[in-house]
Amino acid sequence: MPSIRILSDRVANQIAAGEVIERPVAVVKELVENSIDSGATRIEVEFRNGGKSYIRIQDNGSGMAPDEALLALERHATSKIREADDLNTVESFGFRGEALPSIASVSKFTLRTRSADHEHGTEVTINGGKLLNKRDCGMPIGTTIEVAQLFNSVPARRKFLKTDATETAHITYTTRLFAVAHPHIAFRLLENGRTLFQSPACERLRDRIAEIWGRQLAADLIPIDVQEASSGLSINGLIAKPGVGRNTRRELITLVNHRPVDSRTLGFAVLDAYQGRIQKGRFPPAFLFVTVDPQEIDVNVHPAKREIRFRNEGAIRRFVLNAVSTTLDQTKLSTNESPLPAPQGGQANVSAKPAIQPPRNPKHRGVQPEAVGSCTAQTPEPIRPTVEPTEGRSPVKPQVDTPQWKLITRLQQHYALFESPRGLVMLHIRHAHQRVRFETIQKSFHEEAPTSQRLLLPLPLEFEPLAADALQRQLKQLNSYGFDIQEFGRNFYRIEAVPTWLNSHHAEDFIRDLIDAVRQRDMSRKPTEILTGIMAQLATKNSYQANDPINAEQVEALLRDLLRCDNPHTAPNGKPTLSEISWSDWRRRLGDD
Repeated sequence: MPSIRILSDRVANQIAAGEVIERPVAVVKELVENSIDSGATRIEVEFRNGGKSYIRIQDNGSGMAPDEALLALERHATSKIREADDLNTVESFGFRGEALPSIASVSKFTLRTRSADHEHGTEVTINGGKLLNKRDCGMPIGTTIEVAQLFNSVPARRKFLKTDATETAHITYTTRLFAVAHPHIAFRLLENGRTLFQSPACERLRDRIAEIWGRQLAADLIPIDVQEASSGLSINGLIAKPGVGRNTRRELITLVNHRPVDSRTLGFAVLDAYQGRIQKGRFPPAFLFVTVDPQEIDVNVHPAKREIRFRNEGAIRRFVLNAVSTTLDQTKLSTNESPLPAPQGGQANVSAKPAIQPPRNPKHRGVQPEAVGSCTAQTPEPIRPTVEPTEGRSPVKPQVDTPQWKLITRLQQHYALFESPRGLVMLHIRHAHQRVRFETIQKSFHEEAPTSQRLLLPLPLEFEPLAADALQRQLKQLNSYGFDIQEFGRNFYRIEAVPTWLNSHHAEDFIRDLIDAVRQRDMSRKPTEILTGIMAQLATKNSYQANDPINAEQVEALLRDLLRCDNPHTAPNGKPTLSEISWSDWRRRLGDD
């Protein structure tokens, strides 16, 4: 066995970097935290190639004296704590004293800083943990840190980084979190010299959200402000109105003592409060600032400080749940309402189950206007699953001969029992309708002139920069599928027409969900195939529900359409559409020889 020896500082720092600096966004997070702690009122973040080749963080904070500039690069050097007991009352962000030496050990690192007590600044350059030089430099009060060639000295770590687009998304999202957490600080984010977002200092949280996430989202939020004197807990911020939901959790943001955190306790408390107030499977946007006594939380449980631990999780959960529920109960919107888009293209906030609108008959070509500004809820249409063959094409041949099946009865609203010459067949109505709708929509993607319906009032859409970029890349393809989406300014678009298979009242939510799904997929390979698959999957979410009206004739028509499908035995999610028990099985089970 080799002899035991103490690792060099350089190797120890590289090992620490593996815990603290997992990817480029961790560099941004640690350095922005230091800028906030320095009292900065303006922070600028610039990066290239997803942060792999270059990151720059510049602030106008207090800066450092020349001696402190070198000392800050020593391991466990920090100005935030002095004793172990200080960990119980941590109110700063970067307190561990590992970030700067860890970053400098795995990159080409340049630090420029100047405090108000000195007429000149100090520049320190380190490459792979080795000090190259220290010299005076001219600069304003504050700190600028440049990190180049990240992980070049540890190529094994560099191999595990994702694509530039993925790393860019992480950096953008994290910077936006800090901007929301600190509205009083002006933020600017640049990628390859291009400004992704810029927001001056804001007095109101709603103004900051409007700057970064868009005015449409800001308008769909209501204020929350609740204090509990007995425990010292308080919560404030903005939460979604009843009925406003998103396809992902990315806009459900929780902050504890102004620190963005990933907390299952807080997240599930919010979701429980919205139960019955938004569509199942969707997530409410929320920007929640929870204030807790620092002694009641442990912010030192994760090397990157992404997670925290509450001393009394049950009390925190009950407080957040009650606070959000009470605020929602006090809003004027009833949980039984189903707000439809307002005139001028207001947000489509669907709290009740959307009405079924199966694809229209493709024989009826042309554009059909449909009012968007109606203020009354639609009555759900009876399901009409019969699919006519596309004009100019031969009907799809059924996989099997049309069976002489007899409908016996409906069971529990979900199922239909048929008698066939071979046995008894149980049809799952929703799964069957999903399969029929899925294949009908997919076939429409291959039409040269898909039918569409023009909206009487175009729906305006505002996206944050990354979502707008994703939509722009898919815009031409989407418009070839029956949409008419036009760019209407920076990060603004208008939906002027939608395919006939999509209810216009669901168009905005559909496009937002589509962009969320596209951003989570690698679109570099087979982008058209992936896009059509996502669209069809999303469209089937509006398929038949148990409380939808459907009669015996429509059930029989659904069976016929199902057997015309290319894959009639499963729904798009892989669940079975029907199950058969043969007469011979019945005879065996019942002992009828």
